[in-house]
Amino acid sequence: AHTQVSKLNLRLKKAHIMEIQINGGDIASKVAFATDLLEKQISVDKVFEQSEMIDCIAATKGKGFEGVTTRWGTRRLPRKTHKGLRKVACIGAWHPANVRFSVPRAGQNGYHHRTEMNKKIYRIGKGDDTKNATTEFDLTQKTITPMGGFPHYGVVTQDFVMIKGCCPGVRKRPITLRKALFSSTKRAALEKISLKFIDTSSKFGHGRFQTEEEKAKHMGTVKKTAK
Repeated sequence: AHTQVSKLNLRLKKAHIMEIQINGGDIASKVAFATDLLEKQISVDKVFEQSEMIDCIAATKGKGFEGVTTRWGTRRLPRKTHKGLRKVACIGAWHPANVRFSVPRAGQNGYHHRTEMNKKIYRIGKGDDTKNATTEFDLTQKTITPMGGFPHYGVVTQDFVMIKGCCPGVRKRPITLRKALFSSTKRAALEKISLKFIDTSSKFGHGRFQTEEEKAKHMGTVKKTAK
């Protein structure tokens, strides 16, 4: 499978390629299933559904080369310590005459491959739907993109998945979503989600208005729009 990078303004030309295992049935049925999907687009709602639990896999936000105090949270040494205090005072005994793997050391922090498990899907929306942020209780016609766009991303024009909580990585970095490896039996994992309100106010500043129409109605005629 590969991504369609041409649909996003990511200044990329080369698609992300991934090998996906096919399970179930005999070899002939697997080959027939794969052949039937060849060169066809697979939308996200064909794989996942609302209120389902999924896992997110990605590379975390890179921090570069960092010291032990930031990287491992070790205690700072006293103020009068010679040659710096953001260090580890003793990195091991005389014997064994090597530094153990468990001793905190300075080095690369972040940009690690991580899997966050059991994220609940709150909504799967269509990119061409002008009401993909409308709920049963909030009937305002609006899209999922907040006013002014998502910071450091822009406008969402394709299908999207809204999950609860955070996911690893920075904006615009590809994230692998999969079915939950370990199914959770908690009540929070089994309940059906029905969103009442989706906040689409600006993520820059205070964000007072949900839509451009609401802002224009409140502000009235301004110099920018006056003709």
